[in-house]
Amino acid sequence: MDRYTALHVFRHVAELGSFAGAGRKLGLSPPAISKNVAELEAHLGVRLINRTTRRMALTEEGKTYLEHVTRGLDALIEAEMALSSARTSPTGTLRVSAPMTVALIRFSEAIPEFLSRYPELKLDLHLDDRRVDIVREGFDLAIRGSSNLEDSSLIARKLAVTPYVLCAAPSYFEAHGKPQTPSDLKTLDHIRFPLGGNADVWEFRKDGRTERIAVEARYSVTSSLAVRDALRGGFGVSLIPFPYVQTDLKAGRLESALDDWATAETTHYAIYPSRQHLAPKIRVFLDFLVRQFGRSPTAEG
Repeated sequence: MDRYTALHVFRHVAELGSFAGAGRKLGLSPPAISKNVAELEAHLGVRLINRTTRRMALTEEGKTYLEHVTRGLDALIEAEMALSSARTSPTGTLRVSAPMTVALIRFSEAIPEFLSRYPELKLDLHLDDRRVDIVREGFDLAIRGSSNLEDSSLIARKLAVTPYVLCAAPSYFEAHGKPQTPSDLKTLDHIRFPLGGNADVWEFRKDGRTERIAVEARYSVTSSLAVRDALRGGFGVSLIPFPYVQTDLKAGRLESALDDWATAETTHYAIYPSRQHLAPKIRVFLDFLVRQFGRSPTAEG
């Protein structure tokens, strides 16, 4: 027995007061209508409808059951309509995890404008540098500075490649000397960001050779914006994502060094569970992220 079909049949028979009428409404033959009602009664172990060749009437049990069936089917129809709407327009709550500095520099200022375009959408944005398990923790999407996925079923969409720059305050270089080669960094004060891939070693490449400098820092801090503040304050040198200090370099608050050496870069990805049945809320936020990461960052953080 198809329970869902049987419930629809019973409801139509009861509301129309006719097996034949229910059959015409549902496009089923009279024997099919009778079979569905009989199988439902057998499943429940009660008689729902008294019928003769001339008339039919609900039993007391049938009347009680009809009330529950009507509420249940109406709720299912309402749920299906809600999902139908969600398939075509961004609705509901979107849960996103992103590294704090990435969000502040790249897209957080544009969030109000984004949400104003989709009044039925709510955004729950978690700013945290830890690597979340998006499936277990119930996130729709996460932003990561790596394409390494803990689950092969996850999808990674490339957002941008972020270059790094070695820099310090002009006053620091004046006092301690501006490095001309990576080896010169050994005598300078390092500011360390412990959560990045180059936390303990800064790597530089030029003309086919590679030099690696061990990071020995008096100051280690888990915020790139705090690293930037220390750079501005003339505390030392650091290797930091270029967008985070772009405006400082342009304004002369910071000065880059070893520009003729290639160094670290990070590729940021949007990670989400599956391409199949991608919800509109995820799709529009992905498009938003692609636009924002494609722009030149100007935020002061």
